[in-house]
Amino acid sequence: MAEGPIPVTVLTGFLGAGKTTLLNRILTEQHGLKLAVIENEFGEVGVDNQLVISSDEELFEMNNGCICCSVRGDLIRILGRLLKRKDRLDGILIETTGLANPAPVAQTFFTDDEIRTAFRLDAIVTVVDAKHVSTHLDAGDESVKQIGFADVIVLNKTDLVTAEELTKLKSRIHSINAVAKIHTTNNCAIPIKDVLNVGGFNLSRATELDPAFLEPEYPFEWAGAYALPQGNHDFVIGHVDHDHDHHDCGHDHHHEHDRNENELDVVILPLDNLNETDIHAARDLALNVFSDWEKKVVESENLALGATLNRLELKDGNGRFKIEIKTPGFYVVFEQCSEVPLHIQVCGENVKPGWQNDYHPAHSHNEDVTSVGIHEIGELDGKKLNAWISELLRVKGNDIYRMKGVISVKGSTKRLVFQGVHMLFDAKFDREWGSDKRMNTLVFIGKNLDRAALNASFKSCLA
Repeated sequence: MAEGPIPVTVLTGFLGAGKTTLLNRILTEQHGLKLAVIENEFGEVGVDNQLVISSDEELFEMNNGCICCSVRGDLIRILGRLLKRKDRLDGILIETTGLANPAPVAQTFFTDDEIRTAFRLDAIVTVVDAKHVSTHLDAGDESVKQIGFADVIVLNKTDLVTAEELTKLKSRIHSINAVAKIHTTNNCAIPIKDVLNVGGFNLSRATELDPAFLEPEYPFEWAGAYALPQGNHDFVIGHVDHDHDHHDCGHDHHHEHDRNENELDVVILPLDNLNETDIHAARDLALNVFSDWEKKVVESENLALGATLNRLELKDGNGRFKIEIKTPGFYVVFEQCSEVPLHIQVCGENVKPGWQNDYHPAHSHNEDVTSVGIHEIGELDGKKLNAWISELLRVKGNDIYRMKGVISVKGSTKRLVFQGVHMLFDAKFDREWGSDKRMNTLVFIGKNLDRAALNASFKSCLA
């Protein structure tokens, strides 16, 4: 590895998830790296050190308290001792107790200047027991925080669950932490490159976020835009004799729906033009309309156009309704459930949508810890940004487990990248924007996060 701060990996996970198994795999793999291991036990008598196989790596044990609270000083002293080695280490592994909240460990690398200079917090790796983690998540214990703080999640013991259970669990974990990389394993068999030196806390690497992960949850799952002529047309729900010209109904959807199968919510909005700007404006309007009072529509009645939520009354999942188009043009339909076939017929023939899109649906479960993503083009006013971040950390710092992002600041040609853990915040300018679109991409992971309020307060900082 190149010279510079020594990368540190924090290994966490609830009791019995497989942390020690993963640690032993790392220590026995022929990777040629010089690693030091700092182990933590909760209690007066050390056990984990007896479970770690013999190796040439240095092993430090702290058993006078939990690493997450009372022994941060011990952690700093051990790290100081490691700096005095004659031969340089390639990395350090800190294995925390299964009861630990990893935040204070991460904060150590923000608060101590000497530690911050000599070491680089590379990633928090959380090992998850696929068989039993749902019980812990339902109880809201430390396992939720461990997932929320993670940069990498090793979803272990997958051989003990069904494929359907695994898919639902991955979806649930993703709803808690939208940006952590999830690896599925048995016996923690995972390549070392996927857990060491991954750059989860590297400001220049960690914030290259995929906007798809940051897409907010919507009360609708599908939208399609249609060019419709003037006149009365049929709006058909369910299977008809025509070939399906609607969205692919064969998608493998694993989320759960709260909807009554004989009711379907639909919003139909006119579009001035079929372009990205007008579609996004319609999407934002539909988001508000879906939270409004509904208008119930029975078979053969006309659907309301504009900012009205139509609740269609179906029979065995099917129904035929009417649309009266007075002004020809584009109309975009937002549909609650993408698994329900939808057709618009003009003179008895299905009309194909000129544009369509699937949306990330809101889930039926209600987690205390969630991810909120912001993806907004534009430049930010530096003073407004500082005031917003300061107030956000003051008011919500305890609830924000992790935050990271790339920001475009007016007057600067470089990207501002940032990381945060609770109330600790670190930001710096890195590379030039160049020809890249100046897009602000942020993610917050924590509890009691208000998506609408975060988005609104962020937008208020735009120049």
